Order: sequence, then C-alpha cells, then structure tokens
Amino acid sequence: MGSLIKRIDQIIEDKSLLKHPFYEMWSDGKLELDSLKGYSKEYYQLVKQVPQFMEPMVNDASSDMKDELVQNMKEESEHIPLWEKFAGSMGISESELQGYEGLEKTNRAVSNLGSLMDSFDNGACAMYAFEKEIPKVSQTKLEGLKEFYGIDTKDATEYFEEHMTADIRHAASWQKIINNTSIDDSVMLTTAEKSVAAQNLLLDSCYESYC
Repeated sequence: MGSLIKRIDQIIEDKSLLKHPFYEMWSDGKLELDSLKGYSKEYYQLVKQVPQFMEPMVNDASSDMKDELVQNMKEESEHIPLWEKFAGSMGISESELQGYEGLEKTNRAVSNLGSLMDSFDNGACAMYAFEKEIPKVSQTKLEGLKEFYGIDTKDATEYFEEHMTADIRHAASWQKIINNTSIDDSVMLTTAEKSVAAQNLLLDSCYESYC
C-alpha cells in the first residue's frame, strides 16, 4: 500500500464518522425513532447526488478505468431506491422524501462534497474518502437497527447490506487512481480532509436538528 493511501486512511480514521455523536448514539440505541426518520430525509440528499458526482469522472476516465467506473455509477443509481425503501420503513412516504429539500447545513455538506469533483484525481480522492469507511459504518448501523430498534425487514436493511460489500469494490477503484496520480500529495490530502469534513457536517446537521 502506498504511503499516500496510508495517510489518507489515517485522516479517515482520525475523523471517523463512527466517532460522531450521532452515530455513537445510533450504535448505543440512544436515538429516538424520530431522529432516524429525520436522518433518512437528510442523508437522502447525499444519496441521490452520488451518481451525479461520478458522472464527470466517468466521462474523463481512461479506457482502462471507464467500464469499471460506469458499473460503479450504475450501482450508485440503483442504491437510491434502496434508500427510499429504508426511509419508507421509517414511516417516510416516497412523496414526502422526494419533495423534501434538506436543511441548510445538510445541503452545504452535500455541496461541499460535490465541489471536490473538480478534477478526475481530486474527485477520486474525495470519493475514496467517502466510500472507504462505508462498509464498516453500514455494518454498525445495521447492527444498531436490529438490536435496539427491532428493525430488520428487507426494505429497512437492504441498503446497508449492499454497502457492506459494494463500497469495498468502489474504494478499490478509487485507490487505483490515487496510486497513479501525478497530483501533489498535499493537494490530495487536503481533498481527503475536506471530503471527511463534509460527511461530518451532514451528521452535524442531523445531530443538531433531531437529537
């Protein structure tokens, strides 16, 4: 493993989403159901944007990466209805979810993450920092849903089950790009920091509004 990836992984670990108070409360079963409902509406603002984040990078991808990234983007698009099913299991109707526009801080977080897709290598770094920890986070959230909230229907759990495996593949794709980048390490590390900060900002939005 290259030293740049190791340093990015350290940033992800230092600012791990699992250390955020909102996810700590989820893991401890201390969130009210209304908090989960609110979260399902806020996080949807990010879920539905991920394929759009990827589109310019797919267009710029070299021939040896394009098919792989096209498949990853297709999977991201397929994840949107899975999140809609999760929100539905929380009692949020499809019309309410799709009509909801997000809190100001939520939208700022999504915008901040999207702004990092300004070049192919930067975007790959931002997406790596986004997807690297998702399998572990998804497993933790899934365990919390089942243990503390008795939520274990397929509609409620499929999104998280899918992300326990899919994002391992996705992060590996981004890592290949990072390993071959000609961009200065300091630029890539700053991008990783900004990506992780945006993700934490979205959780700040949920914590401040629903806890």
